[in-house]
Amino acid sequence: MALDIGPAHGREALAKLAEEQVDHRFKGLPPDAHGLTVAELADQRRNLFTGGFTTPVLALSAERLEHNLRLMETYSARHGLAFAPHGKTSMAPQLFHRQIEHGAWGITLAVPHQVRVARAFGVQRVFLANELVDAAALRRLSAELDADPDFRFVCYVDSVRGAGLMDAALTQAGATRPVDVVVELAAGEGARTGVRTEEECAAVADAVAGARSLRLVGVAGYEGEVPDADPEKVHAWLRRLVALAVDFDKAGRFAAAGLDEIVVSAGGSAWFDAVADVFAGIPALSLPVLKLLRSGAYVSHDDGHYRELTPFNRVPEEGALEPAFRLWSQVVSRPSPEQAFTNAGKRDAAYDLHLPFAQVVRRDGVERPATGIEVTGLSDQHAWLRTTGEADLEVGDWLGTGLSHPCTSFDKWQLIPLAEADGTVVDYIRTFF
Repeated sequence: MALDIGPAHGREALAKLAEEQVDHRFKGLPPDAHGLTVAELADQRRNLFTGGFTTPVLALSAERLEHNLRLMETYSARHGLAFAPHGKTSMAPQLFHRQIEHGAWGITLAVPHQVRVARAFGVQRVFLANELVDAAALRRLSAELDADPDFRFVCYVDSVRGAGLMDAALTQAGATRPVDVVVELAAGEGARTGVRTEEECAAVADAVAGARSLRLVGVAGYEGEVPDADPEKVHAWLRRLVALAVDFDKAGRFAAAGLDEIVVSAGGSAWFDAVADVFAGIPALSLPVLKLLRSGAYVSHDDGHYRELTPFNRVPEEGALEPAFRLWSQVVSRPSPEQAFTNAGKRDAAYDLHLPFAQVVRRDGVERPATGIEVTGLSDQHAWLRTTGEADLEVGDWLGTGLSHPCTSFDKWQLIPLAEADGTVVDYIRTFF
C-alpha cells in the first residue's frame, strides 16, 4: 500500500492548499477571482465588504482566532495538561497545525476519514475518540503505523467484542505494531458510548491483554455526556475515571505493556475546568501520566451554546474566549414592517442548537447594532427575521449574525475567509468534511 504520510508530505500538502484554484466550488468568494489561486487571492488582501465577495459569506476573525489559540495554550500549560483539541470541530488542516504550533500534543478525531485527512497533512499524533472496528480502516492504520515509527495513535475500546474485532482485523493485516487503546468509561446510564461499570471495564481490559495486536495505555471518556450535568455530577464522574486508572495500575494492567506513560483523557468544551480540577489530583502512578484534554470548540468559539457553557464563565480570572465567526447575508425582502428575509439559510448557518443571532447591520459602509432584529427561523436559503419599530432595515442591507455550535458551522463552508477587524481578508481556511 503506497502511503503519502509524514511531516514532509504534510508540509507539501499544506503548501498545495494555497495553489488550489478559486472557482464555483467555493461560495461567497468574489466572482472575478475565478481562476486565481488561493494564494494569489489572499495576496490581494481584498476587503470583505468592498472586494467583490457575494452573500452569504462566512468570515473567521483573524484576531479572535489568534486570541483563542493563545488562551487555550496558556490554560493547558498552567494546569499541567497535554492538549489534543477535537479536530472534527473544524476539519481544517491549517487550523490543526496552528493548534500544534500553539502547544497541542496532537489532534483528536472521531472517524477514519478524519484520520486520513489529518495524516495527509502531516499530523503525527492522533487520538480517536471512538472504538475503531472498521476492518478496512484498521488495515490502513496498521500500514501507517508500520511505515511511520513516529506516528502515535490512540483510540477508545469499549467492549470485549470490539477488542476482538480490532485484533482480528489487525492480525489479518499482518500488523507489526500494536494499536494503543484506552478503555472508555461511560458517563453514566443512558449516556452515549463507553463501558457502564468498573467490572465491565476490567473485562474489556482483560480482552485487550489477550489480544496480539492491541496495547492498553490508559482510560478515557467524555464528561459532556453526564446525564443532567452539573459541577458536582461532572466532578464525581471524573473522579471515577481517575479511580479506574489507579485501580488498573495497581492491578498491573499497564506494567506488561512496555509503556512510557499512562494516558488519562477527558475534556469537551463545556467542562474543562472540572477536568483541570480533578486531573490535578491524580496520584503518582507506576509511570508518568499524560493528562490529555480534548476540548475543540474553543478554536472559533461561538455566540450561543459554548458561549453560555464555557468554563471561563465560571472561572473568569482564567480569561475569556471570543466568538470568531460571523455570517454575513443580505436583506432580499422586506414584505412588512414586522418581517424581513435575508439570503442565508440552513445551507449556510448552524441551526442544530440555536438559531443565528442578529448582531450588526451594514449600509453604505456604516455598521450599527442590529437593534430590534431577531432571527426566528431558517428555510433552505432564507433567514426569517422579526423586526420591531426600532429596526432600521432595508432591502440590500448586510446583516451580520453570530452562530451557535461551531461543530456544524465549519462543515457548511469549504473555503472560509480569514478577515481582520477592518474587513481585510488575509487568508482562506480550507475544510474537509
